[in-house]
Amino acid sequence: MTTATDLLAELRALGAPDKAAEMAAYHKTARPFLGVSAQVLDERARELRGSLTLPQRLDAAQALWDSDIHEGRILAAKLLTQARIRPDDTAVWQMIGGWVPQFDSWALVDHASIAGAKRLQAVPARLDEVAGWTQDPNLWVRRAALVMTLPYARLAHPKPAELEIRARVLDWAAGYVADRDRFIQKAVAWWLRDLSRRDPEAVRAFLDGPGQGLSKPARREASRLMA
Repeated sequence: MTTATDLLAELRALGAPDKAAEMAAYHKTARPFLGVSAQVLDERARELRGSLTLPQRLDAAQALWDSDIHEGRILAAKLLTQARIRPDDTAVWQMIGGWVPQFDSWALVDHASIAGAKRLQAVPARLDEVAGWTQDPNLWVRRAALVMTLPYARLAHPKPAELEIRARVLDWAAGYVADRDRFIQKAVAWWLRDLSRRDPEAVRAFLDGPGQGLSKPARREASRLMA
């Protein structure tokens, strides 16, 4: 059976020191970088999702995350990114939730949020937990609340319950407007931009209302796709 130790050894062998240095400078976090490309991580995660059982994936994912190596953490998130997990018990969601307080960069937030978003769509009641993140002192946790709910902005034909979720997340976004951190402003703009493809009137109403206080770059990005 492939273990996390095996996977980390494999990632180290695939790494490129020059690329690792570039990545470390770009992401500006202190953890180790190996210099493994996103494409390689995607391909390896796809293979592992097909060959490992869910308990094996959970064990590997947690160990990879605990390694605190950038590529290890990204691969951990990718191992748990799956639309349907049967049975969809709480194990995967609890593991992702356990990572959330450790978020410290946009890359970790965005990759883990892709996995988390699948579990939110499977069990929307989990949004009650996400709501608490919007008040967290860690800006990356606050950002995760919006990134993890992005699929609801992209729905072409939302059901009434999904429209309620959209309205709920827009309320969260309204509470973020006064936060001048650029990553928070970007997250709000990203959510609104994606929503504008499906419901431009809702985005216009937001920008004319609570969104008036968004930064100019965020307002520009939010309305970029609207005529």
